[in-house]
Amino acid sequence: MSHSQAVEVNAHHKHAESHSLGWVGVGLRHPHYHNAIAETDAVDFLEIHAENFFSEGGILPSILEEISSRYAISLHSTSMGLGSAKGINTDYLERLSRLATRTNPLLISDHASFAWSQYQGKNVHAGDLLPIEFTKIGLEVMTNNVERAQHILGRQILVENLSAYIDLGPGEFQETEFLKELAYRTGCGLLLDLNNLLVNAHNFSEGPALLVCKHWLDQIPTKLVGEIHLAGYTPASDGKLIIDDHSRAVSEECWALYRYAIQRFGPITTLIEWDNDLPQWHELLQEAQFAKRIIAEESTAIAISS
Repeated sequence: MSHSQAVEVNAHHKHAESHSLGWVGVGLRHPHYHNAIAETDAVDFLEIHAENFFSEGGILPSILEEISSRYAISLHSTSMGLGSAKGINTDYLERLSRLATRTNPLLISDHASFAWSQYQGKNVHAGDLLPIEFTKIGLEVMTNNVERAQHILGRQILVENLSAYIDLGPGEFQETEFLKELAYRTGCGLLLDLNNLLVNAHNFSEGPALLVCKHWLDQIPTKLVGEIHLAGYTPASDGKLIIDDHSRAVSEECWALYRYAIQRFGPITTLIEWDNDLPQWHELLQEAQFAKRIIAEESTAIAISS
């Protein structure tokens, strides 16, 4: 990334950060559209899955216009495929850029994963968030893709740590080292998904999951973090993989890790994710309010101790 591009990206990030420090939002899913429109003071911002609003015809653009006139919007992508050696599909980036122009989002984010490849001369998408190896080649690929995405979007993006279901073994970097170097090279920020950390720790780590995750967070410089995601998962029996299905309220273990994260990183913009077995709107808002309470409590404790 050139110096001028980095300055532009970081300037936009600082402007957004100054307006959202300590904000808590929720993911907007279609059963809650009416509630969100009717209760505009319910949360600080709404996150939408960008791909759901790529359409430029039909009713969705009108709904999005109504929503974005009432709330700050965060665009969360699940299909960019930032770790794809094939690169990111140009049409995808152009559609995301048009959506960003329409919504002027608070944040844009995607995952440290790959999705795009080529089959019989055609670009194909895996339809999933596939894990990457933390290698020098992988870092070079993701650096190029992140720089290209930020150049086309004219904005900083946040890169989220992934929940993975296969253990690729030791790479040339630890995950935290890989993400830090990516941020330093590109000027991107990091989105820390605490539930993803816990899922991975339970599935692949030998030590107590909460301690493993706290140690992971300790390796991340505070200035790189732009957002935190919180979610819950369906418990699994011993020996079975836990799936990051976002089908439950935030777990007690995740709330404990969140307190630790706020103590370390400060009042970071936070999102409550709930995608399956959706609750009533008021239950989702209760989760957001609890996150706000933790931010307030930990901020007060930090102020007193200093």
